[in-house]
Amino acid sequence: MQQTMLNAKLHRACVTHAELEYEGSCAIDSDLLDRAGIREYEQIQIYNIDNGERFVTYTIRAEAGSKIISVNGAAAHKAAPGHRVIICSYVVLNQQELVNFKPTLIYCDEENNVSHSRNSIPQQVA
Repeated sequence: MQQTMLNAKLHRACVTHAELEYEGSCAIDSDLLDRAGIREYEQIQIYNIDNGERFVTYTIRAEAGSKIISVNGAAAHKAAPGHRVIICSYVVLNQQELVNFKPTLIYCDEENNVSHSRNSIPQQVA
């Protein structure tokens, strides 16, 4: 049996650009991609905290250190500069691979600097 698992996420990244006429995808600062272990052209899912939109696209590299999160093409209708988003990549693993698996969770501040990272989400309590 195989299971689809969260592999990496950029939590609360801030959209810097929404380029309707740019070739589709999501441009992400290369430093953020590398820190999260997300590859260029990898499929990602984006969850817009501000308006509830959820959509699938792929990554392209933006200039390292630029802090760019640019939602491009048709997806530009689903996010605007200043919106906070969660960007996730997933991986399919077999039971043996699941034994020691931990995701990479990168938390961004309002300027897309990394505030901290984890490999687990704290348990939600009442």
